[in-house]
Amino acid sequence: MAFAAHAADGDDESPVSAKIGGRIHWDFARFDNDGRGAPNADDTEFRRVWLDVSGRFFGLGYKIEGDFAGLQDDFNSKGIEAKDVYLTRTFSGGVLSIGQFKQYFSLDDRTGSNYGSFLERGGAASTLAPLYRKAVSWQAAGRDYTWAASVYSLESIDVSSIKGDAVGGRATWAPGARDGDVLHLGLSLAHERYDHPGANGAQSLQIRPRPAGHLSDASRITLASFADGRDTDVDKWSLEYAQVRGPLSWQGEFSGGRFDDGAQRATVKSAYGFVSWFVTGESRAYDGKTGRFARVKDLRHRNGALELALRYDRMWGEQHYHGQPDLIDAWTESWTLGANWYLRPNLRLMLDLIDSRNRDRLAGATVDHTRAVTGRFQFDF
Repeated sequence: MAFAAHAADGDDESPVSAKIGGRIHWDFARFDNDGRGAPNADDTEFRRVWLDVSGRFFGLGYKIEGDFAGLQDDFNSKGIEAKDVYLTRTFSGGVLSIGQFKQYFSLDDRTGSNYGSFLERGGAASTLAPLYRKAVSWQAAGRDYTWAASVYSLESIDVSSIKGDAVGGRATWAPGARDGDVLHLGLSLAHERYDHPGANGAQSLQIRPRPAGHLSDASRITLASFADGRDTDVDKWSLEYAQVRGPLSWQGEFSGGRFDDGAQRATVKSAYGFVSWFVTGESRAYDGKTGRFARVKDLRHRNGALELALRYDRMWGEQHYHGQPDLIDAWTESWTLGANWYLRPNLRLMLDLIDSRNRDRLAGATVDHTRAVTGRFQFDF
């Protein structure tokens, strides 16, 4: 849906325009819990109910996007959560953006939730990536490459309890990429400084992945925790690799973060790898202008497309006072088998089978082993 207002009759370019878009993701999860700790409860949720308006306004681009999923629970309503809210200006050398938008970190996180091969992103994208932050950025793209740099606050429009600022960026290279034949390499870097986490109203800084899916809060394990009120420096990085060869593709990343508050240090690392196969012959679509995967458009069969995918994901972390024994030494891992049925390019059904395990190395014990069946109805416009 779109409208345009022309400054004068006969103009080819509209100085004011708007387009309405959105997405609906309805998820469910069924768990096979072990006897350790609290069990995860079977549940359903509207994971995302997004609406947005985007377009041009006299030489400026804009986008305003909100998530209405928080309104589904009247007892514990989060209200409407702001996502992309920004202005852009295009110059000959690139694009300047100011406002709130997702930061440039990792292929897994930069690939939109409408286009991923699994319901959940890997551990690094869901815990280390900066996500939506108030920022100023510059983006540029050439024939085979992209790069972006950003200065951002650790606050968002909706969350002011995370204090601090940061700088980050991402570069990608995909030589000669074309439909069905892609080699992607990328590097993401970020430096963040958190102001007094855990004190004076500031939120604590923790890395606690959900290995069995978004609804598996009881299976979370702490890989790093800073809550003593000391300013904390964090250096983050991610190495990206992906290839597409016709209906087959494979992708992996090695990511990490180093945390230091002057008294304690922590290191968190993450790695995943997956392979995807379009049984019906399609290929994963790649957007060379942004260095990420995009919508699968050309479905070959009237009944849609079928994609099968298998991923292994692992995160591990350790934390200690300077010169002292470890306070935290733990890891989490999961295997995910996914199936996606694309009825239309913008309509699909997803099903994931997950087997996850958490281990506390200090205790020498497995502290959680959870299996899950998760699924999604997804529609975007």
